[in-house]
Amino acid sequence: MDEIDQLILEAEQQLENPKGTHVILDLISCDREKLDNEEYIVELIQTAALISGATILQTSHHKFEPQGITAFCLLAESHISIHTWPELGKAALDIYTCGKNTDPILAGNYIKDELGGFELSTYTLIRQ
Repeated sequence: MDEIDQLILEAEQQLENPKGTHVILDLISCDREKLDNEEYIVELIQTAALISGATILQTSHHKFEPQGITAFCLLAESHISIHTWPELGKAALDIYTCGKNTDPILAGNYIKDELGGFELSTYTLIRQ
C-alpha cells in the first residue's frame, strides 16, 4: 500500500468513527423572564445534559447586571454552554459531545422548547 492509499484509508476510518457532534444554536423570541433566571438556566442546561445521555462533571455560571446569564456544564463527554440576552429574547448555545452514546441535538431541542424560542441559526458539525 502506497502513502496515498494509506491516507485514503485513514480518512475513511475517521468518517466512519467520528469523535463527536458539535451543535451551535442561536435562539430568538425566547421567554425573557426565563432567560434572566439564573437558577432556571443552570437547571435547564443540567437537565439537557442528562437528557442527551451525558455525564455532568461540573457546572459554573454568572449573572450579569442588569441582565443576562452565562452558564457552562463541563461534561465527561465535553460541554454545554449558554449565553442569554433577556432584553433581546436571545440565547446562544454551544453543545459538544464526544462518542456515540450522547445526542447533543436532543439537548439543543430540549433547551429551545423550554425557552419557547425559535431557531435563528443552527450549525451541526461532525468532529473527526
